[in-house]
Amino acid sequence: MSAVKDAGGVVPGQAEVMAQAGSENFPVAAFFLPGKLRRHLLNIYGFARLVDDLGDEVEGDRLAHLNWLESELDRTYSGSPHHPLMRRLAVTVGEFAIPRQPFLDLIEANRRDQTIKRYANVDELIEYCSYSANPVGRLVLYVFSAPTEDRIELSDAVCTGLQLVEHWQDVAEDYAAGRIYLPGDDMERFGVSENELAGGHASAEFRRLMDFEVQRAHEMLTAGAPLANTLRGRRRLAIAAFVAGGRAALNAIQKADFDVLSRSPRPSKASYLLELGRTLWGLRGQ
Repeated sequence: MSAVKDAGGVVPGQAEVMAQAGSENFPVAAFFLPGKLRRHLLNIYGFARLVDDLGDEVEGDRLAHLNWLESELDRTYSGSPHHPLMRRLAVTVGEFAIPRQPFLDLIEANRRDQTIKRYANVDELIEYCSYSANPVGRLVLYVFSAPTEDRIELSDAVCTGLQLVEHWQDVAEDYAAGRIYLPGDDMERFGVSENELAGGHASAEFRRLMDFEVQRAHEMLTAGAPLANTLRGRRRLAIAAFVAGGRAALNAIQKADFDVLSRSPRPSKASYLLELGRTLWGLRGQ
């Protein structure tokens, strides 16, 4: 379906939003699931991708776009949304009795992106991840019919780790958009200025900073990885695939000698599959 209009301007349609589904970690991990569960997870992915597009990509009044999406979410729960992705999401929400709050949190994260451009320390960044990333994992647990308190805690660690991975891959791209997710106190500690992020050249100081941040993300993923062992079958494999995708991306950054300014390192399919095998092997006996 083509793009639709809202109070803020033109909203991307279903095909535009889902065009990235072939390469991102979320839909790739969903590949391991049975068709019915995969369709429901892709409905959640569609919402997450739509809210990010409205907050980051579209022209016009982005806050107005996000307000429109919140009204669409209200209509999703009443059974009458307009956007085709939201109509698909309504089916998932109804089947698994998913609460509104995780969806509202994702919208709130993108509202914050309109005004908050810097993070003084890692605590501020992790608090942001509680809106921008952790809700996705909680939604996955609802689709898995497994949203227990212990699982949510582990899922939050995985999702925060994955969000940090994305930030570390896209330092230059984010800076070009006016945002810096690297914690300010870490940059000061390693002697990295904001101006360096614009230069396209990774200094020794910047590489040491990224080494430190990569290790932090690794630790978050490792802390949450036991989530996979609380599940069975393909659900377990899907969670391991999420973790492996993050680890493979961090390995790609390390292989690039922590230079994420001249390019955005991405893992190959072979390196991803190798990391998936390592992750599954490491979960044995836990």
